Amino acid sequence: MNEQTIAKHTVYQGKIITVRNDDALLPNGKPCKREVVEHPGGVTVAALTAEDELLFVRQFRYPYQEILPELPAGKLEIGEADDPLRTGKRELLEETGATAASYQSLGIFYPTPGYCAEKIYMYLAQNLSFGDASPDEDEFLTVERVPLKDAVRMVMRGDIRDGKTQAAVLKIWTMRTGEFA
Repeated sequence: MNEQTIAKHTVYQGKIITVRNDDALLPNGKPCKREVVEHPGGVTVAALTAEDELLFVRQFRYPYQEILPELPAGKLEIGEADDPLRTGKRELLEETGATAASYQSLGIFYPTPGYCAEKIYMYLAQNLSFGDASPDEDEFLTVERVPLKDAVRMVMRGDIRDGKTQAAVLKIWTMRTGEFA
């Protein structure tokens, strides 16, 4: 079932993404083209308060022209690929002013495996402490607390459209309730 890469051709190199148009071979030996978006990857942190509330940020997402509710998240910077939790801790602090005494991995999320190589590392953060947020100068967001149960309802109603947020919320709910399919 594996495909073999014959040649990689970069067609666009941006600040965040690189786009390739590769030559490859299918399992049956026939040639094909594969379009790939390279992304350094990211991290999302589901910060859960003692009151069972998740910290959400609302921010404008340009590709959709919408303000979306999401869990705090950010892009892996150079040198962080081997320690994505470091990115998660940084983003949680910058976006919400929160730090956590404990973190638990929720796994890795592949947002669009058909054409994008991005991986998003997901974490649950608990035992929170709060200070001042310091978003990047190009980040305009608001922070809100959403009870976990309400966040699950929001996912199921379609009010939360962000895939990494959906996955993390539902994983935490499943871990908490023990309700596995």
